[in-house]
Amino acid sequence: MPIRPQYRRVSALQREFFDREGLLAAYGEELRAIGGGPRILNVVGVGGIGKSRLLQELRNRTPDSHRTARLDLQLPTMRQQEDALAVLRMEFGAQGVRFDRFDIAYAVLWQRVHPQLQMNRRNTPFAEESDVLSKILDDAMGLPVFGTAAGLVRLTGRAIKNRQRRQLIQADPTLHELDDLSNAELGHAVSYLFAEELRSSASERPYVVYVDAYEALVPAPLPGGRNFVADAWLRDLLGQLHGGLTVLASREPLRWAVYDEEWAAVIRRADLDGLPMSARLDLLAQAGITEIPRQRSIAEASAGVPFYLHLAVDTHLQNPGRSGHAGTSEEIVQRFLQHVAADEVRILELLSTARTFDLHVFQAVGRAFDLPANLLTWESLTAYSFAYPLSDGWYRLHQLMIGALQRHLSPAVRRRVHRELRLHWEALARDMEGGDRRTASTARISPLREAVYHGLHGGDITADDIPRHADRAVALNGRQAVDGIVEDLRAYLAVPVVPAGGDDHPPAALRDAADCLEAESKLELGDTAGAIALTPSLDRPVRTLVGARLALAGANARRIAGESSLAATIFERVWTEHAGEARAAAGSCVADLRMWQGDFQGAFALADEVHGLCTAEDAVVRGDVKRLMHLGHRFLMDFESSARLLAEAEAEYREAEAVVGLANVRTNWAELWAFTSPGDAVEEAAAALAVQRDLGAQHEIGKAYTAMAMAQTRMGEYERAASSFDSAEAALERAGYRSGRARAAMFRAFLLWRRGDREGAGRLLVHAAREFEECQVYPSLILAIHRAADMIGVSAPELATAADRARPAVRPPGGLAALQHRTDAVLSAFLEGAG
Repeated sequence: MPIRPQYRRVSALQREFFDREGLLAAYGEELRAIGGGPRILNVVGVGGIGKSRLLQELRNRTPDSHRTARLDLQLPTMRQQEDALAVLRMEFGAQGVRFDRFDIAYAVLWQRVHPQLQMNRRNTPFAEESDVLSKILDDAMGLPVFGTAAGLVRLTGRAIKNRQRRQLIQADPTLHELDDLSNAELGHAVSYLFAEELRSSASERPYVVYVDAYEALVPAPLPGGRNFVADAWLRDLLGQLHGGLTVLASREPLRWAVYDEEWAAVIRRADLDGLPMSARLDLLAQAGITEIPRQRSIAEASAGVPFYLHLAVDTHLQNPGRSGHAGTSEEIVQRFLQHVAADEVRILELLSTARTFDLHVFQAVGRAFDLPANLLTWESLTAYSFAYPLSDGWYRLHQLMIGALQRHLSPAVRRRVHRELRLHWEALARDMEGGDRRTASTARISPLREAVYHGLHGGDITADDIPRHADRAVALNGRQAVDGIVEDLRAYLAVPVVPAGGDDHPPAALRDAADCLEAESKLELGDTAGAIALTPSLDRPVRTLVGARLALAGANARRIAGESSLAATIFERVWTEHAGEARAAAGSCVADLRMWQGDFQGAFALADEVHGLCTAEDAVVRGDVKRLMHLGHRFLMDFESSARLLAEAEAEYREAEAVVGLANVRTNWAELWAFTSPGDAVEEAAAALAVQRDLGAQHEIGKAYTAMAMAQTRMGEYERAASSFDSAEAALERAGYRSGRARAAMFRAFLLWRRGDREGAGRLLVHAAREFEECQVYPSLILAIHRAADMIGVSAPELATAADRARPAVRPPGGLAALQHRTDAVLSAFLEGAG
């Protein structure tokens, strides 16, 4: 059996790096220069020049007095901030760094992107490695509401016996702010705490972070060095790594000074050139290639790139008696492949289409093409130097070898491989959905993301399939899996590939799919402005699933921002023109907006129609419809019917395991009980806030705070109510929820009246009515505002005029007189107790 490269690599590798003395000297200087601020050694070189091996060699040569960790950006998942931080935390944690505050913050972030999973030892990252988290989770068993930063910090009082550590956690201001941050802000906070923990440990042992393959994160920089936001999280992190050194390998030099001139003083460039001729010849001779003509031929053909030199050595080890010379780098690759068993070459060619692979992927591909898929062949293939081992039994091939191997595949074969790989990932996803978590190695790889990737390149996935896969991916791997799908779509569109057999993926449809998924994610987090920016054109066809969902996302963003007429037009068009899966959701949106605009009779009639259209699989839409009707009856002050419908909505969401729907129900219970049972409302609002913070839904956080403030007003807890209104305003402002802010202002006016500020109350009532009119919503509340002004003795002709305009739009069951009677009773409950 031929000797495999990994068994002869050590001496050759050492010789290779003895000839990089200049770079090694620069590294030594940077190690000695580690101080208070960040330092980056930017190793720059072409593909195959040996940057990855150099980083490993530098790590091997680093003194034991330094901690080290490595981040490989060639892995798709490592390009996500959450996963990258997790890898670094695990490596540094194994070397004695305590990450108490980071672990708590990361748990908050993790639960926001995995809201469907319960926080416990089995699910929560670092639960076994972090003594803080493990003790907190042990003490938290059986608590009814758990998972917010405040709750985690509070539990450290019982879980952590060391007084200094406990006080450090409980006094940390960043931890106390986490619950009020958006997901984007929370990501920055988590990076900050990671860097802070490392900085604290650097006084005893400095550290080095190795970042490989920067070009995988930013494949095509814009002119001037700008890279959109793909590397923003990495720049944010590395800029905070005080007390350590970062060695970052890239094909092009970093041009981060275009963002901030201070980077120029932080980054030191070190070019990695080809090996000099003498070093090439020595390396070949040391590896057993002693014939002078052959040495010279290989050395010249390699251009000094170690990747090609090692392939040439591999070729010699495979067939030492073979004569002949390779004249170019490409010929070195081809000659190497000639000396590998034909079956191994074929399966390597097929595996080159996979971004990462393990034994199961290898076996699936082998079986599909009638190639050897046994353990012996697997061990043979993974012994080659260009098969880079990852964690948990996964591998990737060197980029240069991938290019050479794929050139051997016809478009038809390449397409077939992608299709087989898609089938493999689809099957793994189904197993995981069925509860089979057989491989921990898939924890950070989304099978549905990989299925979409291979479906794109195999030409057997439609644009409408992509959001369906994304919906399932959220349940398996969390929101970041959808972010990964969007990233892959953007990359595919940046370099369009037309599969054999025609253009199966019209770019416009795929672009819409990417915009749709991203806009829906932003809406879920209350980022209205971001969703609007992704949906600038709202006159696109809506017959496809992607077209309909994109239109609905854009319309919902406009609705929240106060453009109700435009939103209504879009909702109506989707409801009328779309005949597929999104029609029921569109009908629910139309009914919802009709209710907001005062047409309660029309809204309820349409809601009944939509409910009748729902199939057994549409439990979420049925829940939405019931919740819509609950809201309508709540605005009509019919609290008994409202409670019954909300309970029915909750049952539908529970059947569908709809995490977002169930979270919104909690907010709605708090809002309802603010009218009927203030004490219960305060408690329920606190529970709703815990859940909504985990989701990062700023608009729902604002609504929950409003409900809490309303209840505290009725209970006479005026200072607390004022504080809750402040928190509501801040969250609703972040969400761009204009009508929500106006509704909070209306109820805050009642607080001002109770505290004796009649003038301030009058101003807020006028402001709220004006906002409702401009947003074209809540005419019934405009009538209530006018009635409240009369009850407290505020003279405001503007309110009387607004009420006259609003009255014709309000169509409640039972007539306006009955609604006014119920409204008077509710207003009396809020206005009593004035000072």
